[in-house]
Amino acid sequence: MFKTEFENLRRTCPLIHNITNYVTVNDCANMVLACGASPIMADDAAEVEDITTICGGLNINIGTLNSRTITSMLLAGKKANQLGHPVVLDPVGAGASRLRTDTAFRLLRDVKFTVIRGNISEIKTLASGAGTTKGVDADVADKVTEENLDSAVAFAKAFAAQTGAVIAITGAIDIVADAHTAYCIRNGNAMMSSITGTGCQLSALTAAFVTANPGHPLEAAAAAVCAMGLAGETAHKRLTPLDGNSTYRNYIIDAIYNMTPDQLEEGANYEVR
Repeated sequence: MFKTEFENLRRTCPLIHNITNYVTVNDCANMVLACGASPIMADDAAEVEDITTICGGLNINIGTLNSRTITSMLLAGKKANQLGHPVVLDPVGAGASRLRTDTAFRLLRDVKFTVIRGNISEIKTLASGAGTTKGVDADVADKVTEENLDSAVAFAKAFAAQTGAVIAITGAIDIVADAHTAYCIRNGNAMMSSITGTGCQLSALTAAFVTANPGHPLEAAAAAVCAMGLAGETAHKRLTPLDGNSTYRNYIIDAIYNMTPDQLEEGANYEVR
């Protein structure tokens, strides 16, 4: 299913503008390179419109939010909308502070997003203010499980209809949905949660996939989520008893670098609802 999306990414090598957080900026840049795209990491208000203009897609991540970058995010997002470029939002920690939550709502008001990717707590906060967030991690009360999967899918579709964006909710079970169709994805490894920035890397990867597949944001976003989860599985198999989360992080990036479209096609574990 996702072979074509990955082939398009490797063939077109899109340039992706990332306004992301300084904890994971290097990992995000390397993830974009590993998948076959090219990253630009620029967040000064004086240049973000110019940088967005020369890029094919934009990734906005509020992980280390500050008053300086809020202006940059809004300028870049509006410019990307004017140019018809895809824009991904990663609302890291929405619900954890007034600044983060208010900024996320402002971005949703002022910028049209192609994909909104976060954990269930962050997405629930954006949708209704009902999420309960512990820092930037999903609260245990908000985990997607087999038991509540149907209601989580319905929630994702409803929020997609409300925003016009593809909604990607990532966790033990990932949901990628537009208003009509949802991919429930079961790739990944539990150890991925021990690494700072796998979500940030996925948002950057998602921006690359959707930029390379114009007109197919749902399939492109689902392909990105499957690729990241499959990379987590592949990387985990390489670990030795002496390896830890730092090695695992590098192995995940390596797995994306070495992954072929055929391997993604064969390894993607999902159902459509």
